[in-house]
Amino acid sequence: MHDDDAQHGPLAGFTVGVTAARRAEELGTLLTRRGAAVLHAPALRIVPLADDSELLAATKELIDNAPDVVIATTAIGFRGWVEAADGWGIGDGLLELLRGIELLARGPKVKGAIRAAGLTESWSPQSESMAEVLDRLLGEGVSGRRIALQLHGEPLPGFVESLRAAGAEVVGVPVYRWMPPEDIAPLDRMLDVTVARGLDALTFTSAPAVASYLNRAEARGMLPEVLDALSHDVVTACVGPVTALPLQAKGIDTVQPERFRLGPLVQVLCAQLPSRARTLPVAGHTVEIRGHAVLVDGALRPVPPAGMALLHTLARKPGWVVSRADLLRALPGSGTDEHAVETAMARLRTALGVPRLIQTVVKRGYRLALDPSADTKYDGS
Repeated sequence: MHDDDAQHGPLAGFTVGVTAARRAEELGTLLTRRGAAVLHAPALRIVPLADDSELLAATKELIDNAPDVVIATTAIGFRGWVEAADGWGIGDGLLELLRGIELLARGPKVKGAIRAAGLTESWSPQSESMAEVLDRLLGEGVSGRRIALQLHGEPLPGFVESLRAAGAEVVGVPVYRWMPPEDIAPLDRMLDVTVARGLDALTFTSAPAVASYLNRAEARGMLPEVLDALSHDVVTACVGPVTALPLQAKGIDTVQPERFRLGPLVQVLCAQLPSRARTLPVAGHTVEIRGHAVLVDGALRPVPPAGMALLHTLARKPGWVVSRADLLRALPGSGTDEHAVETAMARLRTALGVPRLIQTVVKRGYRLALDPSADTKYDGS
């Protein structure tokens, strides 16, 4: 960690995309608290429980025809199920049902929600692993048993199939359903910004959100460019391995925390992003080039997008002269007028606060005034 991170946060100068529908605000707050600029575009919306006729039908059917086992998979889903049943006037019936059968909780959070409803779980794994739940059921033997599974938006690879193969009847309880967002414009903007390399990192908290993001890219004919950006320039951070599956299927490497939680997801970015920034000794100063800002001797200097584009171009060949024509090509929405380079360069120098970091080489262009001792200089061969 940098000494100066205490002043401006480890994610200062980086832009992070958030695609979550649920808990997006919480994730956004964790990121901004550490200095990041956050771009939010929900890749999904969640159908509210009380409107969901599928859940109502499934709940009535279970009350009338009790299963042997109910598996609760998420705290929010379990609470939502009980609340929805209350709203429909069948809350007592559901609680009575859950008291009389084997109730399995996937992990401590769900256990908390079950206890809050005045119920007691039959068993809960130490980990949050559905694999452990599956092993226990298969160990008990499931042939001829009827098992109700609270579905929680994310697919559980192989879970239902394994139970059915062992002779169980599995009933899904669809507590909430994922749908495309009602307003697609923010997601489209996120895709455009991804391709333009305007993001340093993109976060995903569910597999359906990844699928929705990639499907929309495909529908707009920009999937190859999006995958190229995610492969080379944008760090893709997933809350866990299930979320990462659709990206891995497309050959994209992702970073994931050890614990599948929002806090650790943010910590992974705090470790990853600063380590990817270029740090160069320039004109007696230490210059760290981040996504949309620069640290000059540890002080954070926000730079406008045109200036960042110029700086990233100069930093690719530190110490070497880059022509105005090359710099013009790097400017976003560049025209043909090289005066645009001079204007952007003047603003960049002002933003950096140390004008001599960038030297003008008369009639040739500009260069980063790399310290001669630096071994980072391009060998140019």
